[in-house]
Amino acid sequence: MTPIDTGPVVDKRSPASVVTSMVDYVLELAESWPRWDGQPIEVAVEGEPMRIYTPHKAVRRIGDHLLDHFAEMEARLAGRPTEPDAWHGSMVTTPADLAQFTVADFDEASSRLRRLALMWEIRLGSLDNDLLDQRVGTTWSLRQVAFHVAESRFYADSVGTLHGTSGGIC
Repeated sequence: MTPIDTGPVVDKRSPASVVTSMVDYVLELAESWPRWDGQPIEVAVEGEPMRIYTPHKAVRRIGDHLLDHFAEMEARLAGRPTEPDAWHGSMVTTPADLAQFTVADFDEASSRLRRLALMWEIRLGSLDNDLLDQRVGTTWSLRQVAFHVAESRFYADSVGTLHGTSGGIC
């Protein structure tokens, strides 16, 4: 028998604030990423092959995660089926992920992630607690989805805060 996925643990924080706080945290780290030395960072994930992270990949994965689950939430609220998840996620590192991360890249990432966070804030703020906590079958509640999305800070933590020109992680 397959165990039921109980989903991420939630607490009393507003789900909108959990998402926007994650984006604020990510951007605080990303402000140092123009110092990246161009060397991909290998990260061990329990039970999985080593993954490679770079500033661009972290931003891409966070944006993808915000977008993917926002689309899931909107489809569920509209009573429509969700698009099956076909992302390759962290297993794929694209040539674009390996590019230098500049101050202009940070500015673009900041605008993109803040706008995505605003979408989450507006949508989640429009839902009452009953709707936020409703589970249909084995799906996570929308509150749980928001807390799961906030776990995207993992991607930023994989790059860390960079100091100096050596790209050393602190």
